[in-house]
Amino acid sequence: MNAVSPSPLFLLAGRPKAMPKGNRPDPLLQQVIENCGKAHPGIAYLGSASGDNQGFFRMIAVLLNNAGAGDVLLAPSVGAKADMRKARDILEDADVVLVSGGDVEEGMRVLGRQHLMPLLRARYDNGTVFVGLSAGSIILSRQWVRWRDPDDDSTAEPFGCMGFAPVLCDTHGEGENWEELRALLRVGAPGEVGHGIPSGAGLCVTPKGRLFAMGEAVHRFTMREGTVTRIADLEVGDEA
Repeated sequence: MNAVSPSPLFLLAGRPKAMPKGNRPDPLLQQVIENCGKAHPGIAYLGSASGDNQGFFRMIAVLLNNAGAGDVLLAPSVGAKADMRKARDILEDADVVLVSGGDVEEGMRVLGRQHLMPLLRARYDNGTVFVGLSAGSIILSRQWVRWRDPDDDSTAEPFGCMGFAPVLCDTHGEGENWEELRALLRVGAPGEVGHGIPSGAGLCVTPKGRLFAMGEAVHRFTMREGTVTRIADLEVGDEA
């Protein structure tokens, strides 16, 4: 029996200011669905970062269906309606796992509290396609940043995320010049590159760590001589 290899990861920022009108498919979600290798793939929606918010789930499910997905099922992992047997069944049966937006740190707390990481890791290692949306993209990456005291920048510290994508990234931060991504790089190892994924863009990460911009250019930053500096964007069609 041949071993199954991991699939590419898709880190998307979504389109909060320019959602497709009517039933037109979102082009990035459509690209993800087309890369799944299966017509109308079933999708498990993991809403740990958003409290399993039903309104957000329904909105994303419609977008996924319009892009060509089959059944989109919420894997209930949060609060009084959490059903871990059902959640595990949905995650185990899915062709695609979508990690929702919301709060990165809370999402990681839920995944740890519900002991979902080993199952998710096994699914990824066995070829299940993983997609992050907004904060979900950060959750799939290596690290994010928090502040012990929100009013004191010197208390910023990194914390670990799922690490399926061996990158550092942020989403939707273009309007504030990627303030949080810059903070992450300041407390990280020298020379690391941070990827800012603007609204409407995405980053495809292959199992071998190759990176491709989706939709539009991905902004990139690194620490140079103690200062976070913007370097050349990763343009659509380029590879890093």
